[in-house]
Amino acid sequence: MLNITAVAKQFFEACEAGRGWDVCQIYCTPNASFAAQSEPLANTHTLREYCDWMKALLTFMPNGRYELKSFATDEERKNVAAYGVFYATHTGEGGPCPPTGKSTKTDYVYVMDFEDNKIRHMTKIWHAGLAMKELGWA
Repeated sequence: MLNITAVAKQFFEACEAGRGWDVCQIYCTPNASFAAQSEPLANTHTLREYCDWMKALLTFMPNGRYELKSFATDEERKNVAAYGVFYATHTGEGGPCPPTGKSTKTDYVYVMDFEDNKIRHMTKIWHAGLAMKELGWA
C-alpha cells in the first residue's frame, strides 16, 4: 500500500498532465470534494470536476506545464501540500474566448486531505485574476 506522500505525488502528476478523472480517480475517494476561492473554479465542488477541468484546460493551452517548487507531507493532519508554478499559452480553440496567443506564469498550491490513504478533499490556492489578465481573458 502506498503512503499518502506517494499517492499525492502520483495524483499531482496525473492531474497536472490533464489525464482527467478516469486516471486520477484511483488516488481519491469516490466522492472527493474540492474547494478554491478563485473565479474560474467557483462552481467546482468535486475533485472529479476539477480533474476534468484541468483536462479541458490543456486542450486549448496544449503547452501547459508545471514546475514543482515544494512538496510537503503533514502526517499528523493527514495532508500533503504541493506548490507549483503553471506555465501556459492560450493557442488552441476553446476556453473563454478565441485564442489570444498570450501566456501566463501563475503560482498555485494544492492541499490534499487524506482518508484511508486516498484523497478525500483538495483545496486549490490560486490567484486566478492575475492569470486571467495575463492570458487576455479579463
